[in-house]
Amino acid sequence: MKFLNILIAVILFASGPGFAQAGDAPVLSLGQALRAAAENFDVAIARAAVDGANSDFLAADHAPLPLLSVKAGSIDLQHGVGPGSLLADKRIDKSVGLDWTWERGDKRALRNAAARSGVKAAQHDFLEMRIEQQLQAQAAFYDLLAAQQSEREIKAIAESAEATAAAVRLRHKAGDVSSQDLARVEIETIKARLDQDGAALNRQRGALALAQLLRLPESPRVEEVWPALLSREISELTESMLDRAVTARPDVQAAQARVDQAMAGLDGALASRKADLTWGLSVDHYPSNSTRLVELRLQMPLQMGYGQEGEIGRARAQVQQAQDLAAKTRLSALMDLTRLLHEARVAALKSSSQQQEILPRARQVLAQAELAYAKGAQSLTDLLDARRTLRASLLDAIAAQADFAKAQGSWILRNSPQ
Repeated sequence: MKFLNILIAVILFASGPGFAQAGDAPVLSLGQALRAAAENFDVAIARAAVDGANSDFLAADHAPLPLLSVKAGSIDLQHGVGPGSLLADKRIDKSVGLDWTWERGDKRALRNAAARSGVKAAQHDFLEMRIEQQLQAQAAFYDLLAAQQSEREIKAIAESAEATAAAVRLRHKAGDVSSQDLARVEIETIKARLDQDGAALNRQRGALALAQLLRLPESPRVEEVWPALLSREISELTESMLDRAVTARPDVQAAQARVDQAMAGLDGALASRKADLTWGLSVDHYPSNSTRLVELRLQMPLQMGYGQEGEIGRARAQVQQAQDLAAKTRLSALMDLTRLLHEARVAALKSSSQQQEILPRARQVLAQAELAYAKGAQSLTDLLDARRTLRASLLDAIAAQADFAKAQGSWILRNSPQ
């Protein structure tokens, strides 16, 4: 238990403000993060599924293989097979045959159609997975960016609190400030230091999350660039334009490709009612009779009492299932794009208000409070309240900026994949 406590203390110390400074970690741009996300483990798995679907198409795109048969029959165990060569003289009925199945009902073409739709579905699944990973990457990028800026702002507030505490200590020695006010200032200073440590820990958590998502060997820092506020594409978009955006989404196209695959499977099940014919030819050799005997064969299944009802019923159910899933996917995509559109618009207004109205006033109030307190024209309570107001306003402004960046980035990635 003592060792565990020491280990926790070391981790908390390492997570403090002095850990992993800007010079120690690589600086990552948003473009680099998106490119790395497009090559992570989940995307690689989806790419392998595309390769598998292409292999399925190769397996489907061929006729049944011919069958070669070799037979030795009429071997007389009672009287023997006679002298001479095994192939030419012994009394053994030797036969070499070839059988070939003729598929009827366009079964091969229907298999190809189903496999081709499976390839399309896998390709769209791959694109969808890549977009999903990029969405996660850009969200983690802006979370880390917000954590970096929050850490810097909270550090500045902590330094300001330290300066105020030093000034109050001098005034306390001179008798201008009571011991109670000094204690309150020192408490606020300690809280500011703890806030700084917490901000550093949040930044470390965000860096580790981004590094894990992008398969980076070390925790990065991100380039501190926020997107423009508000993109014209989003501000001018109307609800009626969403339908084309929904249709173009990879998840919707993948669901439609699976409907096509199920329809081709149903056609294949219906085509199985047409029995396939197997043609065969054999050349026989029997010394005591004739050395040039030919056998012709024709085989076909007799569908008596069963008309592939089970296979057809299963195929019909799969078609209905695929159609329902496609309808559900399209509705979910429409709701998702509508949500992204509204979130981007609302987040833009909120971020604009925070940056242009609330934050400048909070800074001004704190500056006035510090000046008034230094001249003795304002109480310590007013100064501390002004500092708390600025801290809350800074964090709210950064959070609003991050929310807008993620909302707008999600919309852009959904409609213009990188």
